[in-house]
Amino acid sequence: MAELLRSLQDSQLVARFQRRCGLFPGREEGSRDHSAGLTEGVARAPGVGHHLAANGKSAGGPANGLRRVPAPQAYVQEYIVKNYFFYYLFRFSAALGQEVFYITFLPFTHWNIDPYLSRRLIIIWVLVMYVGQVAKDILKWPRPFSPPVVKLEKRVIAEYGMPSTHAMAATAISFTLLISTMDRYQYPFGLGLMMAVAFSTLVCLSRLYTGMHTVLDVLGGVLITAVLIVLTYPSWTLIDHLDSASPLFPVCAIVVPFFLCYNYPVSDYYSPTRADTTTIMAAGAGVTIGFWINHFFQLVSEPTDSLPVVQHIPPLTTGMLVLGLTKFAVGIVLILLVRQLVQKLSLQVLYSWFKVVARNKEARQRLEIEVPYKFVTYTSVGICATTVVPMLHRFLGLL
Repeated sequence: MAELLRSLQDSQLVARFQRRCGLFPGREEGSRDHSAGLTEGVARAPGVGHHLAANGKSAGGPANGLRRVPAPQAYVQEYIVKNYFFYYLFRFSAALGQEVFYITFLPFTHWNIDPYLSRRLIIIWVLVMYVGQVAKDILKWPRPFSPPVVKLEKRVIAEYGMPSTHAMAATAISFTLLISTMDRYQYPFGLGLMMAVAFSTLVCLSRLYTGMHTVLDVLGGVLITAVLIVLTYPSWTLIDHLDSASPLFPVCAIVVPFFLCYNYPVSDYYSPTRADTTTIMAAGAGVTIGFWINHFFQLVSEPTDSLPVVQHIPPLTTGMLVLGLTKFAVGIVLILLVRQLVQKLSLQVLYSWFKVVARNKEARQRLEIEVPYKFVTYTSVGICATTVVPMLHRFLGLL
């Protein structure tokens, strides 16, 4: 078993998958010119930072939630694409597990399809992502080494690898959607299962193609998500009735996630993991509070958890498409405005409180600034998405 686990964690296995899909490092071809098929990417020097973390050789004690260990550095790497079908397929699939997908798919589901489904999706997504992010900074397993692997993403290069949160999120969203709709809408279950498997598989394979995870990272993410879904499924009905909880519920919905974010595991160097976790937890808290506000003040119609089975899902018409896109555009614009306004105000207050120069970008990475401003900003976004936007839709006659 130990030998099998080591083989699944081998960077060479990821490199072989990339070569099979037509992705090669430019240096191996002995070519440094920018000819056809030669593209610029990023990769990190093998083992930088991660070996220090794994061996516990930090350069000092914690400071502002960080240990003073140099973060992994990125260098410009040339790579050759010989199969553009796989290149664009997996780059698109990778985007399905990133913020741009969540900030579009989840609100679109809430505003245009079914608030009941969006509530379940968001809460399960938050739970799965928190477990995955914390597990990364506890296990501190390195990402695949480069070389031999070609790395196509730069932003998350400083994060650890195990488990793959892209794989976790894709599996959680696809199968939570399948489980929540199979008794609510009538459609061929086999088709829904095939779509769920295809979606999660594409995202998982994209993490290998982009060189960001080993096979073990991806399989670990899928298995952890499966266990979480099985363990939490009996309580999904309770989740559906959180908005009818006591008047003290919003306090718990804010205090508990904020406490978890502020006491996030200390990293050996700065990475976006804590900031991303705070964003996710805050958005989940805001959405949960938003549903409670809707129920308590009866602002908008509540999502019902018991509907008769829809015999035939209505076909998509031009009118429905235009209405859905209009509602989505109105909602996204308002959310972006709220996000920009609250972020600016919260940062100004925190900078003034802690006497920090506003232009100091590194100040945002301090624990006492990063967590509060992220939490306030995205809690406001979640509340706005579930309360203010639906009311605006009703005011504009879009419901």
